[in-house]
Amino acid sequence: MQDYWLARLRQHATSRRAVLFGAAGAGVGLALSGTSAASAAAPSETATELPPFDFDKGNAAESVLGPFAGPAVYATVAPSDATLIIRFANLLEICWFDAIAPYHPTAVGIYSQLPRRPRAEAATNRYKNIAILYASFRVFNSLMPQFAKTWREMLQSVGLDPADDSTDPSTPVGIGNLAGHGVVTGREHDGMNQLGDHEGRIYHRQPYDDYTGYRPRNTADELVDPSHWQPAIVTKGNGIFQIQKFVTPQLKHVTPYSYSDPAAFRLPAPTASDHRNRAAYKTQVDSMLATSAGLTDEQKMKAEFFDDKFASLGLAVGAAIQNAGLDLDAWVHLHAAVETATFDAAIAAWYNKTIHDAVRPFSAVHHVYRGRTVTAWGGPGKGRVTDLPAEQWRGYLLVADHAEYPSGSTALCAAEVQAARRFLGTDQVHFRFERPAGSSIIEPGLTPREDLVLSWDTWTDWMHDCGMSRYWGGVHFLPAIRASWEIGRKVGDRAFEFVQRQINGEAVLRTRR
Repeated sequence: MQDYWLARLRQHATSRRAVLFGAAGAGVGLALSGTSAASAAAPSETATELPPFDFDKGNAAESVLGPFAGPAVYATVAPSDATLIIRFANLLEICWFDAIAPYHPTAVGIYSQLPRRPRAEAATNRYKNIAILYASFRVFNSLMPQFAKTWREMLQSVGLDPADDSTDPSTPVGIGNLAGHGVVTGREHDGMNQLGDHEGRIYHRQPYDDYTGYRPRNTADELVDPSHWQPAIVTKGNGIFQIQKFVTPQLKHVTPYSYSDPAAFRLPAPTASDHRNRAAYKTQVDSMLATSAGLTDEQKMKAEFFDDKFASLGLAVGAAIQNAGLDLDAWVHLHAAVETATFDAAIAAWYNKTIHDAVRPFSAVHHVYRGRTVTAWGGPGKGRVTDLPAEQWRGYLLVADHAEYPSGSTALCAAEVQAARRFLGTDQVHFRFERPAGSSIIEPGLTPREDLVLSWDTWTDWMHDCGMSRYWGGVHFLPAIRASWEIGRKVGDRAFEFVQRQINGEAVLRTRR
């Protein structure tokens, strides 16, 4: 598995327009290696290779942050770590929103209500870019303090002073610092245990550690209750195996933006995942096996594409922004809308995951056909096989470390879609992502057999394939996907309306609970 993630890192590092977080869940609109900022003052080797940044016409969030943040984020979280990716992206993009609010005719910051600046200061992007960079500097140091040197170099690369801690609201430096501090203050103790100091823990802190007391009903070695989640045994390669632990179940306690209680989105139980409902349980398993056996190259590549939250969620919004030709204000506002949507959708999804604690397909297949063979995908390069021992079956994708129902990835996609199309006023998109022959991460050199283009012309189609990719990948049953489409749509509406009120200046300052 080390090779798997290293391959992904190399794949994205070589893409000129690869988006770091994207615009929803993964999306911050940062380019891992794009046209970025540097000045002669930059001490970093990477930064000195980059062309000068145009403060007046450029977009610092897109051009300056990426080359510095990309390696740091990839070293901190993996492309499938949805809950952490969503958090990093949201806090960063909300600080951008607050940083430019004083330069907007009506916008009010979400965590900071700073005085409106004279119209002349918004004639170019200069002051807004400076504010964005200082706000990001403060948030980065909260989220990833181990890269403090990198964040200093980020500011120095464009001639800014990282030691300037002004809080003067009449200057862009002061506005950025205040905006960043506002987000940090509002979010460091929002229920996620970001600092690992829950209940006053001082020593040996474990950031993002669970404090809810969650315990799985099954062990990795024994499926005691086939209706509920079983930790998988995963490998890091070279004979090193690990047992999964449910990731961040405390997310259900995190304070959302656009609603007050995730219980408003409570889902009915997934009855087909109840092993006592034998016929429906087996039918669900048989459908999964049939899908596994008949996987096409397109389904495999879409499964890989959507499994990488950096790529899928980010690239989609990035492409939509390019098509719409948004200015800096609208660019930031769209990102705030979709990041709020994915953040709040993740909370609602995790609330339901911990309630229903539903079984993953691999456990259900093992339970139904234990001691027998099945017809299914036989693993990388094996294709369809008819003699696979049921206990060895696994999906095309690696199974995530949390319960099955609902699908978190699908909820994020659906929330992003709803917020984006409402903001942009259209369901029409134009996404084209090339996948050369043999470029698969899971089946390198083999899949796809020939060059393939993944394409979508509507947000609706993109959302559909995002959800179905989790089914094709063998990590979710269909009811989890359908339920997540609905959750995502509802949360996306609320998130868009929340951010729109902020843009219109109709909101009240948000305080930490």
